[in-house]
Amino acid sequence: MVKGEKYRISIITDRLVRLEYNRLGQFVDEPTQAIVNRNLPSAEYTVSEAEGNLLIDTGALLIKYDKKEFSSLGLSIHVRSTDKTWNYSVVYGNSDRNLFGTARTLDGADGSIWLDEGIFGENGFAVLNDSDSAVYVDGEFVHRESEGIDIYFFGYGKEYREGLRDYFALTGNPPMVPRYALGNWWSRFFPYTQESYNELLDRLKEESIPLSVAVIDMDWHLTEVDQKYGTGWTGYTWNKELFPDYRGFLKSLKDRGLAVTLNLHPADGIRGFEEQYDKVADRLGLDKESEETAEFDFSNKVFRDAYFEEVMQPYEDDGVDFWWIDWQQGTKGKRSKVDPLFLLNHYHFKDRERDGNRPMIFSRYAGIGSHRYPIGFSGDTIATWKSLAFQPYFTSTASNIGYGFWSHDIGGHMLGDKDEERLIRWIQFGVFSPIMRLHSSSSAFFNKEPWNVSQPYRKIMGDFMRLRHRLIPYLYTMNYLSYSQGQMLVEPVYYRVGDDPEAYNMSNEYFFGSSLLVGAITEKQDDVLKLARVNMLIPEGRWMDIFNGRVYNGRQKRNLYRKVSEIPVLIPAGGIVPLAAGDGHNGVDNPKSLQILIGAGADGKFTLYEDDGISTGYKNGEGVTTGFAVRTLADGTIEVSIDSSKGDTSLIPDKRDYEIVLYGVDADDEACLTSEVEYDPKMHTVRMKVSEVSTKEEVKLTFNGLILAQNNYRDAAFDILENTWCDIIVKEKAYDAAKLSSDSSEFYRWLNESDLDASLADALKEVL
Repeated sequence: MVKGEKYRISIITDRLVRLEYNRLGQFVDEPTQAIVNRNLPSAEYTVSEAEGNLLIDTGALLIKYDKKEFSSLGLSIHVRSTDKTWNYSVVYGNSDRNLFGTARTLDGADGSIWLDEGIFGENGFAVLNDSDSAVYVDGEFVHRESEGIDIYFFGYGKEYREGLRDYFALTGNPPMVPRYALGNWWSRFFPYTQESYNELLDRLKEESIPLSVAVIDMDWHLTEVDQKYGTGWTGYTWNKELFPDYRGFLKSLKDRGLAVTLNLHPADGIRGFEEQYDKVADRLGLDKESEETAEFDFSNKVFRDAYFEEVMQPYEDDGVDFWWIDWQQGTKGKRSKVDPLFLLNHYHFKDRERDGNRPMIFSRYAGIGSHRYPIGFSGDTIATWKSLAFQPYFTSTASNIGYGFWSHDIGGHMLGDKDEERLIRWIQFGVFSPIMRLHSSSSAFFNKEPWNVSQPYRKIMGDFMRLRHRLIPYLYTMNYLSYSQGQMLVEPVYYRVGDDPEAYNMSNEYFFGSSLLVGAITEKQDDVLKLARVNMLIPEGRWMDIFNGRVYNGRQKRNLYRKVSEIPVLIPAGGIVPLAAGDGHNGVDNPKSLQILIGAGADGKFTLYEDDGISTGYKNGEGVTTGFAVRTLADGTIEVSIDSSKGDTSLIPDKRDYEIVLYGVDADDEACLTSEVEYDPKMHTVRMKVSEVSTKEEVKLTFNGLILAQNNYRDAAFDILENTWCDIIVKEKAYDAAKLSSDSSEFYRWLNESDLDASLADALKEVL
């Protein structure tokens, strides 16, 4: 620290600095809502003075300070990696060209909203303001009494992952979510009965649509109450008319392989009509004769303890796995200035740790530090294309404040209009987002059950929901990397292509884990092409679409066009993605059969992580890893290796079946194809299956006679033209040009000189 009477400057790392100013010289050393640890490994720096200014040089940063009250003229920090200088300012949030973070909620949003700031900026710096957050003292969060400035300067340039790692060291690592969180959630604001909910689940089973989480909205509890108690939004007593045997109902959900969450609106406290009232009133010393309300106050430990021990924990013992905390009542409590939502999130999460459970809550974002309490409920959005279009950007940008597990109302919650194409595009985004949760209002016209969706959308919906469960091995590994390395599941494009200015404008594109690049389609299809598009920046290297096999060579920025049954999901050369074989059943067990997707054209590695999925044993290393690798030998042979599993192998099957799928290859020698090796020339894939492989042994598989594929632009052009609704003569003219061109370059020149519709020409250029 460099300290004066009214200021204190703490060098946390060579690029992370805490700046405090307090006229009374009162500084905060305790943890706060946002900050839980300031004792990072010490950084080297030098201190000197020049012309009355204090100069602190960390190597990466040069801090200049006049030792007076913070001002734009008296306090500046120069970031050497970007050659940009920050001047202190309270007017513009202390950040210049910020890349933003996230927001408390999307409630009622119909499109974009303003986001809070994140820890990165286009100029290579940003500021986190912790001046007003509560202080943690003796197990309680209390409001800061002393006014002052308490800010953290992040000067990480374009080193986004490194900045996040230090941010998590400062604010706490994100915990792993339970494995069941990564499957399909079924949710609807609807007065289900015990019988109708089970009928719903039976129908989904008939459709072979797997689920992992059953959500019961607020109608699980009494909602019609005597007016003397107020409204029925808050409630803790099961509605026996709808759920006459709620314990049996919860058990039946467990028997189906589902985790369970119930909705809470806790603002009105615990009132006289509740079954738990007498016990709570006795603990709080309330007047039971007058039915004095146990007012909601999470700043009061006595109330908290009664709330958890008499109300929450008995239901958890009955089978409730986590709570949906639906707090909508503002940021101030009646007796405390600390945000009630933050207190709800913190204490609910900590209480659920009992008995070795891996805690999880489902609640709105409550500011910096909220990543410690996943999962985020983004609120009630309006069902429009504008709302869908904002969510990919909103989700990826939240990485800039370390908030990696947003859950959206997939398909939109309310209002809007009926549009089954939009529903499918939303589901496709949901499958390739942190949490896949269908949800809507109770309107009779707002139905997302597959059997209420017309074809071909019904089939596409089922295909993608089954894919979501197949993705769980990959998603769960990313879940572990988030905890152990601070690597976000959804990353903005600029995290890996930060030196390209275009990367900062790709609102619908994001990296999805270590090995996939996704382009979310959020607009209607073209009436002529019968294709929809998304603009993507394809990074350097070789990329292949896992849905249609197209091969792309970066670096290029262009529109990608897709039928409603597909979105662009690209795997890079050397990329490896493990999928469960998938059978449409509920549950998220570590699978016996895996399909391994591999991008050909470069060497690569992937380490699959697995554990029991529900305990905190992962913090003690109680997991198992399996390594996968691909490499190309000098003679062109492609070798895929599967390592023996390391760790607690009792957590996974003794033997596994594997299907290896190589993308971006053609069979140059038909002799390489055997009964074990299948070749799909349209998809440019080769598949090999091996069965009953011991997880305790290493396996090597070789692929001979393969060459790296290029798109067959003539066949691809035919597919695009055949799908297009335009004059036949236009199609024939374009297809003749493709067939007669000596190569793709000649066809490209013809497209540039032709009078084809611009969108059609652009779609044809994509496959060249």
